[in-house]
Amino acid sequence: MKNLPPLNYIRSFEASARHLSFTKAAEELGMTQAAVSGHVRALENYIGRPLFFRAPRSLSLTEVAASYLPTLRQALAQIDIATGQILTVAHRQEVIIACPASLATNWLPPRLRAFREASPEVDVTVHATIWSETSDQIADIRITPRHVSQPLIGRSLGEEELVMVCPPSFLSGPEPLSRPADVARWPLIHVLGRQEHWEAFARHHGLTDLPLARGLKTDSSNVALEMASAGLGCAITLASLAEVHLQRGLLVEPFPDRMPSGWGYDLHPGELSPTRASERLMQFLLRR
Repeated sequence: MKNLPPLNYIRSFEASARHLSFTKAAEELGMTQAAVSGHVRALENYIGRPLFFRAPRSLSLTEVAASYLPTLRQALAQIDIATGQILTVAHRQEVIIACPASLATNWLPPRLRAFREASPEVDVTVHATIWSETSDQIADIRITPRHVSQPLIGRSLGEEELVMVCPPSFLSGPEPLSRPADVARWPLIHVLGRQEHWEAFARHHGLTDLPLARGLKTDSSNVALEMASAGLGCAITLASLAEVHLQRGLLVEPFPDRMPSGWGYDLHPGELSPTRASERLMQFLLRR
């Protein structure tokens, strides 16, 4: 851009041409009249042609200025639009986060509540995804499940542990659930696609008579937890998903000996350009 004059020359010329006054242009731009007049004079020297006919109390455009001005105004308008778009993105106070439905229902809400207390000016939209599918909606932040055998995407939220849960009523009565072997007497709730969780529980506790082929089945960890809360059996799931049910006393964890699950969640940027708000939420979730 070897022919591009300084932008402050252009701004002073455009304002002076619009007002046909150096004084009014200076008031608009927050400069002195001498500075604006000096910018216009410097631009005239730069292009080698006069831009104004100067009378004692008035200005008028030369033919060169009249033909030059529309192009300059169009260029300034385009710069203004482009800059405004960047500022809108940079200062956007909304964050769109996409994460698995189970995590969005159980793990995420308490953390969003804490984030809202710290940053009430940021609006958050949550898109709940099923399994590992990607949402049709674009997002600022994504949380995706990952097996430990798969490469890390973004930042890890930590490897998950397995927790076996049951309703509080199972711990009392004539035949209470007091040791892992007692689980065989109660219905099991299976999450389709995660049958290995009960298998891991059986191996961990050396159980050979656990009815792994029988029991209620569902394709949702949330539904499995609700079934267990309703007294329909014992469920085993990732600790983060059972967190809220345990805190509310809807379910209990009869055995404190947790097991590694082989699964975890990764936190990473989505498709939208990063903003200060989205980076703030990402850092907040990483600390939780």
